[in-house]
Amino acid sequence: MGFIKGIVNAVADPRLFFVLAVAALVLVLWKREAIASNAVGYGLLAFLGVFFLFGTFDPNFRLIVTKPDNVPIVGLIFLLVFFVWFSIREGVLNDRRIAAGQGPIEKAESDRVWVWPDLVYTELISLIACSVILIVWSIFLKAPLEQPANPANTPNPSKAPWYFLGLQEMLVYFDPWLAGVVLPSLIIVGLICIPYIDKNPKGNGYYTFSERKAEIAIFLFGFAVLWASLIVLGTFLRGPNWNFFGPFEYWDIHKLAALTNVNLSEYVWVRLFRTGLPQLWFVREIFGILLVLFYVFALPVILAKGVFKTYYEKLGAPRYYVGAFLFVMMMSLPIKMLARWLFNLKYIVAIGEYFFNI
Repeated sequence: MGFIKGIVNAVADPRLFFVLAVAALVLVLWKREAIASNAVGYGLLAFLGVFFLFGTFDPNFRLIVTKPDNVPIVGLIFLLVFFVWFSIREGVLNDRRIAAGQGPIEKAESDRVWVWPDLVYTELISLIACSVILIVWSIFLKAPLEQPANPANTPNPSKAPWYFLGLQEMLVYFDPWLAGVVLPSLIIVGLICIPYIDKNPKGNGYYTFSERKAEIAIFLFGFAVLWASLIVLGTFLRGPNWNFFGPFEYWDIHKLAALTNVNLSEYVWVRLFRTGLPQLWFVREIFGILLVLFYVFALPVILAKGVFKTYYEKLGAPRYYVGAFLFVMMMSLPIKMLARWLFNLKYIVAIGEYFFNI
């Protein structure tokens, strides 16, 4: 038992956790034909059930997963696994039909469901069932609103509601103006822009993967890896003082993580050039500024002539550059996370004189 718990705690290390999350997504998309079988889908759900059942015998794990505020996140894990598997399965089945010249199963359905009374009755029954579930849930799982914020008694760890845990995790790697304003705004703008950027007429109204490989892969990476996994990470692996703990590890409030974060300017001027930091902020941060400008403005142009050439030709310049900008901004999160974990990089641009950091 102790050996298994040690392995799980080691896998829960954020660096390995993130790499495994990306690897799992790549494996699901690469081996989707095998993943689409019912045995794999039900096996994944059974494995999760056994894992959580096994974990509840550990007092530390049980304390985390049975906390009323965390119970929905346990459900989120099961729902995420099921619906990703289900959508991949339906897409694979339709891809097989399309390859055989039969067309998607949705277009072969001739039955109609009338809004009245079929849909209205179904919605009414669902409404009543969900209301009963929520009432029973609220009675048996005590999760009342806590007292107003008290500066003399700050909870440790102090966590945002689950739907903001992804943003709170982003605050570890970016300044508040970026993590709390710019990036969330770009998420909303990006979702709004998708219908206007995407010119692919295929895949509308039916499940498929082969006809929309890039779109589905990018969306799943952004949603499952960069959003849902950060919620899971912030819920179960972030403990006192916002330190990382394994799911079977005791939350020791006195745990100290030896970590010295260094700005890019210090890496360049102090460690590479072996000189002191220049006093003028523009000279000090010139390398970081050039790197950011290259990443945001030059990289999409380079990609348009290389890896993304087909998308540039298919979408046209306006659509491509809007999509490429949103893509590089999305990828800035995992890049900054890995830079922090691997190199202790704090800021690429650190202009403390004007409270501007990237």
